[in-house]
Amino acid sequence: MEKYAELRKAVEKVELVDAHAHNIVSLDSVFPFIRCFTEADGDALSYATHSLCFKRSLREIAELYGSEVSLSGVEEYRRRSGLQSITSVCFKAARIAAILIDDGIDLDKKQDTQWHRSFAPIVGRVLRIENLAEKILDEEAPNGSPWTLDVFTAIFVGKLKSYVTVADGIFGLKSIAAYRSGLEINTNVSRQDAEEGLAEVLCAGKPVRITNKNFVDYIFTRSLEVALCFDLPMQLHTGFGDRDLDLRLANPLHLRTLLEDKRFSKCRIVLLHASYPFSKEASYLASVYPQVYLDFGLAIPKLSINGMISSVKELLELAPVKKVMFSTDGYAFPETFYLGCARKAREVVFTVLRDACVDGDLSIPQAMEAAEDIFAKNATQFYKINVAMESIDSKHAICPKFMSMTYNSSQNDIALVRIIWVDASGQHRCRVVPARRFYDVVVENGVGLTFACMGMTSAIDGPADGTNLSGVGETRLVPDLSTKYRIPWAKQEEMVLADMHLKPGKPWEYCPREALRRVSKVLKDEFNLVVNAGFEVEFYLLKRILREGKEEWVPFDSFPYCSTSAFDAASPIFHEVLPALQSLNVSVEQLHAEAGKGQFEMALGHTVCSCAADNLIFTHEVIKAFARRHGLLATFVPNQDLLMKRVIGRGQEFGGLYILDPELPKPIACFGIANPHEVHCCLGHPSLSLYALDDIGSGSHVHISLWENGQNVFMASGEGSCYGISKVGEEFMAGVLHHLPSILAFTAPIPNSYDRIQPNTWSGAYQCWGQENREAPLRTACPPGVPDGLVSNFEIKSFDGCANPHLGLASIIASGIDGLRGHLRLPKPVDENPSNLHAELQRLPTSLSESLEALEKDDIFKDLIGEKLLVAIKGIRKAEIYYYGKNENAYKQLIHHY
Repeated sequence: MEKYAELRKAVEKVELVDAHAHNIVSLDSVFPFIRCFTEADGDALSYATHSLCFKRSLREIAELYGSEVSLSGVEEYRRRSGLQSITSVCFKAARIAAILIDDGIDLDKKQDTQWHRSFAPIVGRVLRIENLAEKILDEEAPNGSPWTLDVFTAIFVGKLKSYVTVADGIFGLKSIAAYRSGLEINTNVSRQDAEEGLAEVLCAGKPVRITNKNFVDYIFTRSLEVALCFDLPMQLHTGFGDRDLDLRLANPLHLRTLLEDKRFSKCRIVLLHASYPFSKEASYLASVYPQVYLDFGLAIPKLSINGMISSVKELLELAPVKKVMFSTDGYAFPETFYLGCARKAREVVFTVLRDACVDGDLSIPQAMEAAEDIFAKNATQFYKINVAMESIDSKHAICPKFMSMTYNSSQNDIALVRIIWVDASGQHRCRVVPARRFYDVVVENGVGLTFACMGMTSAIDGPADGTNLSGVGETRLVPDLSTKYRIPWAKQEEMVLADMHLKPGKPWEYCPREALRRVSKVLKDEFNLVVNAGFEVEFYLLKRILREGKEEWVPFDSFPYCSTSAFDAASPIFHEVLPALQSLNVSVEQLHAEAGKGQFEMALGHTVCSCAADNLIFTHEVIKAFARRHGLLATFVPNQDLLMKRVIGRGQEFGGLYILDPELPKPIACFGIANPHEVHCCLGHPSLSLYALDDIGSGSHVHISLWENGQNVFMASGEGSCYGISKVGEEFMAGVLHHLPSILAFTAPIPNSYDRIQPNTWSGAYQCWGQENREAPLRTACPPGVPDGLVSNFEIKSFDGCANPHLGLASIIASGIDGLRGHLRLPKPVDENPSNLHAELQRLPTSLSESLEALEKDDIFKDLIGEKLLVAIKGIRKAEIYYYGKNENAYKQLIHHY
């Protein structure tokens, strides 16, 4: 009909977004090609060749290939042409702009997601939650312990969150609850029922297949919480499928309990497969529930021509056009993508929209707009595909903190929720609200907080001059639910990290977590790189004593470095700390006694940088809390200054560090002086550094690596690098080295920080780098398992426990970006003690004043960190310098702040 030629043209020309599909398999897969045409299996396959779908689709494939119109003829063409060729032919004919692949089907010899990117411009992933849960339970529980609900939940949501955030191209989650136990999903499964369900699943043996309804619903609810946190859609299988499905339980009307649950009213639910034969029911749900959307893949092309047309018409009877999306549900064979796209989908949608015009429901221009919406625009906006596969979204993707959602407050007896933020001075602060108010109000609207809170120093709870922040104005602490946990030491409380928004959905430019997201997004956008980080956390355990009626805090032991006795003394604490961290999905790789009396170090596992920053915050909270339970004080202060004299400078002419005990008549240790007694004749020297033996500083050394598409690209890969570093790795690291004096204003943020950064203390005092050189501030590392001659990461030693970890990492990434942009090169590594080369090497800032001066001269941070935030940071640092310069004894209070 010529009248509708313009509509037909619009339907034919649109590039399609395939919002739900599966992996293609190799030609030698045992998965039979006849499954291209049917959902049947087993003996039922013998009748598949007699279906309307088979007869029609076989003709269309043979026409595309120019082969004999028979199953054997098409199969022969496939074998002769090869998988690459036939996939190219099918996808070219289909004209697919983007594909979202659910790779949770365990098909024999399936191609990975990356392989599909040769045939479509954008290929993303949809993560099937039941498949993830089953893979977890197929493994042994950590440490050989039995599986418990808490352990499973921590690992499940942790892995789910890591897949969502670690540059993995996840555009949504998917559930096949309809296959396992039906769509009448209970979002309030009790803990007991979930535990019993897990036990039943485990008793059935391996490989694990989760069919217990309570456990299926529990997994779905935990996953929906993750989806809510990250604004990810949840795809749901509805309607027909293979015989593993009880069709009676796949009617989407069973979802009423879920859809009426106010906690999940903002979760976007996609009903897949046109819900056939319940298309009318699906249309109704999409019309009355704002969170319900529809997808008609599988119905096209598996139904008859009339069935496909009637099904799509039924979807559009009530559902808004803006809520209806296309997909192929293509799987295993490239032909399924062609059949679902190029042939039947366009024909069916044209027919439906043409008839709507004939009936007077739509004008031709409206129908043309509807075609573009259904085939591309709706999915592009809904799945945020318009950001072109950004796995780091400025709103949430760099929050890779592993997720641990709990039950609702009434079920868990949660009374209070702590909403935690870390200010620009690095101090942990929180607001506490009753659980009911948290879930009813705060989750969506946040908690008010004065602007002044981001202008406070370590000494004064008021905004510093020069920060441009005051008591005028209010930000919102909006909880990042991906970081919500039950508190291990206070079981009736939860804690959650917060973002700062001017209003929900609009980040405040002073928010440290948002600053890290912004700079990470630049790195991803410009270089397709993601930073992973892992911290080494050093801290002192102190005990309280009374001396002459005055309270003092002293090290709780006097054992040496890596002492077995030191660990034995602290072992009861660590036996509580480690399980607590595990419950928060914080990975601990090792721990040991450090060189200071009462000092310990804990190495955390590496993960994407925003997650690493969150991990560090939780680690501080856990260590401090369990130390308090044992009557001790844990402090992360860079130099706790208990039994030592204050540092008054450094003896450059002596080329070393001088240690003496002020309680003793003579020095007990000395570096760089042949005769320790020479120290006495230098006591009045203005540049002399005086330390007690206990005065070993605590840092938070951070290890940095670069990742691209899930691969560590910091390591060299056949490029002939003499340092074992890739070109991008060297440029990034060179940027960090170049800007290190300025970075210190972020990573060594208080005057006390510079008491730690001294020569001969493994803290990195000179602006240089080295290969496995622990006296250099930047050290390339080759941990066990890395091939000889290569390095997997580099360590930055000039990072301490007073730094806001998000701001510190943001400054490092910003510097690395500058190195990549300018193609900076590293100087030769220093392979000896840098102190021996002090005449040749540039000394790093010896005070906060010097690092602040370097920052003032450094232009790169203004654009990358944010000018307003940078002004506030500088104002805070200046206030710190002034206050501690006037109040020297105030340093003693820092152990209670950090």
